[in-house]
Amino acid sequence: MRNSLLKYLSAALFSVFFLKAQDQANPQPDERFKADLLVVVAHPDDETEIGAYLARAIFDEKKRVAVVFGTRGNTGGNAQGQEQAAALGAIREIEARRALEHFGVMNVWFLNGPDTAGQSVLHSLETWNHGDSLGRLVRLVRLTRPSVIATWLPDYVAGENHGDHQASGVLATEAFDIAADPAAYAEQITPPRDHLDIYNFTEGLHPWQAEKIYYFSDASNTDFMKGQGPTYSATDISPSRHVSYARLAAEECAFHLTQDDTGQMATKALAANDLHYFEQPVRLILGKSLVDSSTTGDMFVGVVPQGIPYHPPAPVTPRVPSQPEMELGESWRFYRNFWPAHGLDHLAGLVGPEVAVNFDSFLWAPLIIENPTDSPLPVDLAVDLPRGWTYVRKPSQQFSIGPHQTYSFDFEVRTPAERVEGWTSIGIRANSAGKPLGSIQLRVQMSGGALPQ
Repeated sequence: MRNSLLKYLSAALFSVFFLKAQDQANPQPDERFKADLLVVVAHPDDETEIGAYLARAIFDEKKRVAVVFGTRGNTGGNAQGQEQAAALGAIREIEARRALEHFGVMNVWFLNGPDTAGQSVLHSLETWNHGDSLGRLVRLVRLTRPSVIATWLPDYVAGENHGDHQASGVLATEAFDIAADPAAYAEQITPPRDHLDIYNFTEGLHPWQAEKIYYFSDASNTDFMKGQGPTYSATDISPSRHVSYARLAAEECAFHLTQDDTGQMATKALAANDLHYFEQPVRLILGKSLVDSSTTGDMFVGVVPQGIPYHPPAPVTPRVPSQPEMELGESWRFYRNFWPAHGLDHLAGLVGPEVAVNFDSFLWAPLIIENPTDSPLPVDLAVDLPRGWTYVRKPSQQFSIGPHQTYSFDFEVRTPAERVEGWTSIGIRANSAGKPLGSIQLRVQMSGGALPQ
C-alpha cells in the first residue's frame, strides 16, 4: 500500500513538473491583453464617438476593451495651450490614455501615422505608410484576440469625412480579413527560437480570426445607418454607476482638453449639467459577421468565446466593363473596388456620391472614363454647376480616348462666399456620338466646418 502511494505521488509530481516545463517551453497567449472588443480609430478623442456604448459595455456588460489609434493627433488647434506639432501629439497621447483609464481601459496603442488633415482616404493611407500600418494593426489584433472590432466607416460621406477616419476603417477591415491568415506577416506568428533568450526575430503570436466588425460614421446625417446595425441608447441609466451613459461618456470625453469640440465642450456640458449632445444614440453598421447574428442584434450576439477558424475572404473577380462608362475617381473609385474585395457589397448602396465643402473654398472632382472597345472614343462632356459657382480649372468639353484605355481627368471649382448652409448638386454628363456614357449627380453640402478635400 505504502509503495503504491509513493508511486502515485511520484507520478503526480512528475506530471506537474512535466506540464510546467511544457508551459515554460510553449507558453499560451498572454491573457493580460485579451480583449472582447477592439476599437480602431484615427485620433485621440475619436473613441468618444461611441463613448456611451463603451461605458455600457465596460461597466455593465463587463467587456474587456482595447483601443488602437492610427495617429497621435499632432495637428489642429490647441484649446488648452500653445503646444503644437510633435509636442501636441505627445500631449494628446496622454489625454487619450487618461480618458480611457477613466473607463478602466489600459491597453492602448498607437500606429505612428501622422495626423493628415483632409477628406481623402488615399492621402491618409499614403502618409500613414499603408503596408507598415497594416502590419502593426495585424500584430495588435493577434495580440488582443478580439471577438468584435469597431471602427470608422470606410466610405466617403458628407460630414467631417476625415481621411484619417476612413483610413482607420480600411486598415481595420483589412486586418479583420488577414490576421488569421498564416501567410500574412508570418514573422509575427512564427515561434521564437528561445523566448527566454535574446536574439529572437520572430514574435510568437498566433493567428486570430475576429468574428464581427461594426462601423460608426462621422457623416453629418446618419439616417442612412438606421436598420443597418444595432442602436444603443445613451440616456439609459447604468445599473452599476447610477448615472446615464451620456454622463459617463461626457466624463471620458472631458479628458481631451486640447480639443475644443470634444474635451472643452464636454467640460462645459458637465458644468452646466447640459448633456443633450451626449444623449444621442450610438448607431452602428454591421460590416460583416462570421457567426450567426442578426443585423440589428447586439454586437456580441452569436460570438464564440473560444474563437473561430480562419475565414478567408471570398475570391472576387475584378469588374471589367464591356462598354464605355464614366465614374468618379480617387476615393470613390477606391471604395468601389474595396467593398467587394472584403465582402462589404452592402455598403455601396448606403450613401450616393456626396461631399461637404466650405464657403469661399474649393471643390475638386476627379473623373474617369474607360474605353474597353477596339475603337477610339470621342467624348462630349457637360458639367452643370450651381448658381454662383466658378471654375478654377475647367475640364475639356471634347476629347478622344484611345482603344482599351482609361482616361482620368478632373475639374476644380470655387464655392460662393455667401454663407448659406444646405444642399446643392453638380451634374456631370458624358456622351459619345450622341449616345450617353453615363451621368453623375454629386450632392454637395455647404458647411462652414467642412475639411479641405
